[in-house]
Amino acid sequence: MISQGVFKANDLRGLVSGEAPEWDVDGARAVGAAFAAAFGLAGGEFVLGRDTRLAGRELSLAFAEGAMRLGAGVVDIGLASTDQLWYASGVTGFAGVQFTASHNPAGYNGIKFCLPHAAPITPELMAAIRELTWADLPDAARPGVLRETDLLPGYAAHLRSLVPLDGVRRLRVVVDAGNGMAGHTTPAVLGDLVDVVGLYLDLDGRFPNHPPNPLDPANLVDARRAVLEHHADLGLVFDGDADRCFIIDERGEVVDPAVVISLIARSELGREPGAAIVVNTITSTAVAEEVAAAGGRLVVGKVGHTYLKALMAEHDAIFGGEHSAHYYFRDFWGADTGMLAALHVISLVGRGDATMSELAAGVPSRAASGELNSTVADPAAVMDAVAAAFAGEGEAGWEDGLLVRGPDWWLSVRASNTEPLLRLNVEAGDPDTMTRLRDRALAIIRP
Repeated sequence: MISQGVFKANDLRGLVSGEAPEWDVDGARAVGAAFAAAFGLAGGEFVLGRDTRLAGRELSLAFAEGAMRLGAGVVDIGLASTDQLWYASGVTGFAGVQFTASHNPAGYNGIKFCLPHAAPITPELMAAIRELTWADLPDAARPGVLRETDLLPGYAAHLRSLVPLDGVRRLRVVVDAGNGMAGHTTPAVLGDLVDVVGLYLDLDGRFPNHPPNPLDPANLVDARRAVLEHHADLGLVFDGDADRCFIIDERGEVVDPAVVISLIARSELGREPGAAIVVNTITSTAVAEEVAAAGGRLVVGKVGHTYLKALMAEHDAIFGGEHSAHYYFRDFWGADTGMLAALHVISLVGRGDATMSELAAGVPSRAASGELNSTVADPAAVMDAVAAAFAGEGEAGWEDGLLVRGPDWWLSVRASNTEPLLRLNVEAGDPDTMTRLRDRALAIIRP
């Protein structure tokens, strides 16, 4: 069983438990066959990983059965963060499949796909998988086989090879894995590099301590408190599949992802002046100023890892970042990895005398609302209403939802690709203007 609603713009995501599940192992088996057919994998292989969600093993093995029936071989890397799966695709040159629902609640599961070398899936291939899921696909003359391999040590060594770590003083770092996949990767990557103060490093797909979504400030509270209690230099908070990482400074304050983007961009442009830096449409304008000051070239694209990865490749960008704490690196096949971003921050703090808050203070900041999510019945109608309300006050664009740009502010309203939500982001040069714009928009979105 699988519902059409499970298929999103760039991946699959839906409920697998509760009163109204949207897909099950039979659905996963059908998607596996469709994937093998769409990718033409008869006689070839792909890499398969899964996060710690409770149904992950059963769903991923059913997917593998469907793909093997169509002649595809499976390289099963077992429990893995999403960026560990990108690594597996990069080093093997195989297409990749990761079972994860990222930051969604425990009842959800999903699938992320990539082309060989961690390249993003195309809309055409995504549409083909959806259509072939319900097709009567014939068995291959020779079914594929499954083999297991452990790529965690190689993943950890590769990440550490990409960051200058010589001479880094030993920091005390709080790591909140939220019972997700950072609990799997942290010991391998950070274990002998920093003094780890672990929060919820044990893998538990029920996420009993807090939801695996660091975009919600409530899910950062434990790490902020732990940084102060343990006099730590940094805090790292990962989402469920560990491809995103939020940074906490030594004062227990959350570092704006725009500041992290600026700091890493400045560092990367220091070793390759003039290189391209990729951001999405709702990244702070402060990043654009920092990239220009560092001699870089800014490229702006739609929100979402598929779009950003494609732009990274198109422009041979050295680095990219999003407001949601996704960070992309050319040396990591242009893919997103929270752990590599964490290593860069550790290197920046550990190689100098400045604290994290002092480094952040060196980056210009602007007043931002953060991402505010609302459930609405008709997202298109609501966006039209917001556009009408702000008509004449700024220039409106519709490339990625609604984006209105004023003289010293911008306002974005867009529908989520993965959840039934409308997302509002507002930025302005001062807090009063931001608050006024935010409240006007929310009055329309949440009447």
